[in-house]
Amino acid sequence: MAQFLDLFGFLSVLLRAATLSFGAIAVGGVAFSLIVRRGSAPSASSSRLLSISAFCLAATELSYVLANSAILASTADLSLRELIGASYFAWGCTSAAAALVLGIRSATRAPRVGPLEVMCALVILSATVATSHAAARLDHQSVLVVATALHQGAAAAWIGGLPYLLLTLRRCDSAEAVALCKRFSRMAVVSVVSLFGAGVVLSRFYIGEPAALYGTTYGVMVTAKALLFALILSLGALNFRLIRAPGQRGDGWLKWLGRISEAEIGIGITALLAAASLTSQPPAIDLTSNRVDLSTIVQRVSPKLPRMDTPPLSTLSPSSREVWKKEHPPGTPNAQMYVPGQEPYVPPTAGDIAWSEYNHHWAGLVVLVMGVLAVLSRYRWFTWARHWPIAFVGLAVFLLLRADPENWPLGPSGFWESFESSDVAQHRLFVLLIVVFAAFEWGVQTRRLAAPKAALVFPAVCALGGALLLTHMHGVTNIRDELLAELSHTPLALLAVTAGWARWLDLRFPGPAHRVAARIWPVCFALIGVVLLLYREA
Repeated sequence: MAQFLDLFGFLSVLLRAATLSFGAIAVGGVAFSLIVRRGSAPSASSSRLLSISAFCLAATELSYVLANSAILASTADLSLRELIGASYFAWGCTSAAAALVLGIRSATRAPRVGPLEVMCALVILSATVATSHAAARLDHQSVLVVATALHQGAAAAWIGGLPYLLLTLRRCDSAEAVALCKRFSRMAVVSVVSLFGAGVVLSRFYIGEPAALYGTTYGVMVTAKALLFALILSLGALNFRLIRAPGQRGDGWLKWLGRISEAEIGIGITALLAAASLTSQPPAIDLTSNRVDLSTIVQRVSPKLPRMDTPPLSTLSPSSREVWKKEHPPGTPNAQMYVPGQEPYVPPTAGDIAWSEYNHHWAGLVVLVMGVLAVLSRYRWFTWARHWPIAFVGLAVFLLLRADPENWPLGPSGFWESFESSDVAQHRLFVLLIVVFAAFEWGVQTRRLAAPKAALVFPAVCALGGALLLTHMHGVTNIRDELLAELSHTPLALLAVTAGWARWLDLRFPGPAHRVAARIWPVCFALIGVVLLLYREA
């Protein structure tokens, strides 16, 4: 249980993201039925989606409650009665129960959404608000609770309702499709205005001043979320134009609408993942000390020549795990189980900084070359450049061997033992994603894989990797160092998400308009390489 503690921070963010995502789809399904379908009987596919999302919400809520309870019982020695009285326990179980009722009602194909379904949706939304920062505030609590409820509800109606629109349009004639889309468009416009207005109010009370926007991790994550919102809004504007004048786009406007909406949903789920990350950070307004000033940030991001020579292993700090084992040998009275992250913070040495920069710069060079080759591969004179995904295999091997010098194969910790650290586990997950990414995209680029679904692995893995990077736990106990790391990782995540969904539209979007998306994603890859080459830790 103690070894699970380090992983819990990362897992709790993922579970929180899952509850927000499944909850948005469940609540969005109810809102879609009431406002867009206006009480008519849902289709079989819509009922199936609502039941699946509700059951998944119940499962993730219970998983979060159990994991949190296990950690608290182990570390704080709390009894079952004390755990049951905690807010997270009561609201988590209540939300799970409401989700189960909603899922059962949808699975039994109720003729239409009624008061019971609406009540379940309100309970799910209330549970999300009750476990947010707003409910824990002592000042301006009422305003923050209302703003959070409006913020969450608007996101659910807009992003959570989109999948139901796409499923419903599959079995509609042209006239009914136009009517449904216009009603959904009106709901989406109200949701966007509400989402933006509530976001401004929350930022006013959680951030307070511009210096906190760039000087704290919370502020940086809010900025990332705002950029994702702008990206979703631009896609929504394209759909809005299609809905306002469908006849001008011919009979294929519904197909265009569906493809754009796929990217809109994906980026929306990523925004919910960013929102889940915010729950693990204290509001910026509470961090009045240890903020990073603008001059430090400018100094950190100022361009310098990349470090391409490897520092010797002897210059690195000793392994934290091995130091702990020496201080707590087995069989002695002070023997304790090692938990990653429990040791006091020790500033990195010059060798540690050089090692990290060396790794980032070499990775950046590889990604920059891949981005350039991806651009060149679109021209007939550079057909050989289509093999650019092979470079990803080299990048994966490099990261596996070099990313964590305390662990296998360079450090004293064994391969399986190293997975006890959440930081290392996340690095290994990214390596696996890169290998899958490379294999499928090389097959697609060289036309060895002709299946349309095989081509979608590249954008899906790219978008997933960017989304996971938004939740990346740096394992740093110094909040200034954590922010400075976030300032480099957040742009990488946003570029990866943009590249993934641009490639998705490149493959899925019909007609010549896809050429814009086809030019965006290789540029994003090149920019990822540039960001990595500019990475600094000192």
